[in-house]
Amino acid sequence: MTEEADVVVVGGGIAGLITARELSRHNLSVTVLEARERLGGRVWTDHRLGHDLEIGGTWLHWVQSHAWAEVTRYGLDVTRGPRPEEAYWLAGDEVRTGTLDGFMELIDPGMRRLLDPTMSWVPRPDAPLSAPELESVDGFSVQDKLDELDLPVEEYRANEAAWVGHLNAPPGDAAFTSALRWTAATAGSWHLMHEASAVFRLAGGTRSLVEAIRADTDADIRTSTEVRGIEHDPSGAMVTTAAGGRIKARRVVLTLPQNILGELDVAPGLCPEKRAASAEKTASKGVKVWIRVRGPIKPFFAYSSAAHPLSVVRTEFVGDDDAVLVSFGADSRKISPHDIDAVRAALRVWRDDLEVLEVTGHDWMSDPYSRETWLIQQPQQLTRYFAAQQRPEGVLHFAGSDYANVWAGFIDGAVESGLRVAREISTGLDASH
Repeated sequence: MTEEADVVVVGGGIAGLITARELSRHNLSVTVLEARERLGGRVWTDHRLGHDLEIGGTWLHWVQSHAWAEVTRYGLDVTRGPRPEEAYWLAGDEVRTGTLDGFMELIDPGMRRLLDPTMSWVPRPDAPLSAPELESVDGFSVQDKLDELDLPVEEYRANEAAWVGHLNAPPGDAAFTSALRWTAATAGSWHLMHEASAVFRLAGGTRSLVEAIRADTDADIRTSTEVRGIEHDPSGAMVTTAAGGRIKARRVVLTLPQNILGELDVAPGLCPEKRAASAEKTASKGVKVWIRVRGPIKPFFAYSSAAHPLSVVRTEFVGDDDAVLVSFGADSRKISPHDIDAVRAALRVWRDDLEVLEVTGHDWMSDPYSRETWLIQQPQQLTRYFAAQQRPEGVLHFAGSDYANVWAGFIDGAVESGLRVAREISTGLDASH
């Protein structure tokens, strides 16, 4: 039997749920097909290590206007982790200790010099391709531009490690334009960019946002429903699921991340730019590890370098008897979030006084429904592919944080893209009546 819907949304992450919510308000029948057993995509609140932990995307901020509008819409509470009382970083192979303010002062000259041209190259973050000569800088990596600064070794390593925390990728793989786009979103302020991307989180977890959006739509939302293929023509599309189900739709929204979009069987095939970007993959290929240690400890953060399995570690929860740390590494192949011995060894780069009790996380790079963490582009991908990645192809539309203008890779970007695509579809279907 073939079902029918006005719109099929492939993917039940934030972008897919926002799209479904908005289209449902236009009295359109919407079916959301999510391959996983849960909704949320690359945001996932799970109870582990005695806490509700964010296994994927986490942070948001009031300068992220789309996400903050959702916080306001649903009355969600926002909180933050404990303020660090101690700081650790490396000067070559030597460990330095100090304070958060001291570390920020250390990296400030390099950050300012690196990001000084931000607003020249990305004068309008909502139109990231608007600078006429952007292609001339899009070939550089973050590493290229850091190397040009010729910083003293301590400053260099500190800046490099700070960027690894942002990029979730080796700096040599990450496009300099990705750093510019993030900083342009905060009008050129690296301090505000750092805060917006790494401090504030939902008190009820990202789960609270997912649940609020789901409750706010009458779309037909199905989990554990993998899409196997899509056939489309100017009149509509036929969506086939792995279980053999068929749904005929007037429009289809694909919210698959860049790294797996090209794996979907679509006929006629997607444009060369979308397929090339998917084949090249994103620069981001890192790991996020949650670590429970014996307490009590003072809240701290630590930075090492891109070469270390864990480049960034900081305290997120503090108890009387234990504490939970969150950590990031540039390359998921260097450490597993489930290898407690490897995590213990990684922490000893800074401290040998921490007793690791448990570790957890998720290998997003091997997850068949993501194969990436958050979006950081490789050099030249922005100018070569981004416009085509956003562009509809007949009755197919494309949403997702990877394809957002302002805060690509963030919850805010997912909301932005869902709103954009819902507007495209509702306007087009209204005009066709």
